[in-house]
Amino acid sequence: MSNWEIFLTPYKQAVDELKIKLKGIREQYQQSSKHTPIEFVTARVKPVTSILDKAKRKNVPLDQLEEGMQDLAGVRIVTQFVEDIETVVELIRTRRDFEIVEERDYIFDKKPSGYRSYHLVLRYPVQTIEGEKKVLVELQVRTLAMNFWATIEHSLNYKYSGEIPEDIKMRLQRAAEAAFKLDEEMSIIRDEVRDAQEIITTKQEQGRKL
Repeated sequence: MSNWEIFLTPYKQAVDELKIKLKGIREQYQQSSKHTPIEFVTARVKPVTSILDKAKRKNVPLDQLEEGMQDLAGVRIVTQFVEDIETVVELIRTRRDFEIVEERDYIFDKKPSGYRSYHLVLRYPVQTIEGEKKVLVELQVRTLAMNFWATIEHSLNYKYSGEIPEDIKMRLQRAAEAAFKLDEEMSIIRDEVRDAQEIITTKQEQGRKL
């Protein structure tokens, strides 16, 4: 590849635009009385060294990167609760400014490592001086707990060059289950608080009528 900067420019544009659009959704929720399903949004274009490493590992020829590597551009939406993931995914499905190419549910069907997240591969149209160019963007949707676990696991993978010792792998798997149980417990607590608030509100309204 002679000029990486030119090649990656449409991907940078795609993640910048998607980040603005997704943050816009979050702001609309914040201005309404509804619960905000998006806690925060991050985005990145894969560094050239990481692209070369993955291309070598996955046997993807450099002239086939556009279709052979779906995560050159990555956007991540982090939510508070597991149920928020479904809300966000439904919001993404209703959009008409890009096409969903693939969906992978690693929450229902977790990876052997314990990794949980919901992945969507989008084909996003970027307007360039040469005309429209459609690029693939990987969108990950996960909770704060899932994101915390994945961040630690990623750094350990980097430290051990992808060969994490077995005992640490086992502990990571247990930690992943603990994180998921935390997500479930927080959802139950939220529902109970909601129910209690509704009962209090109903009683207050009845009291005002008397």
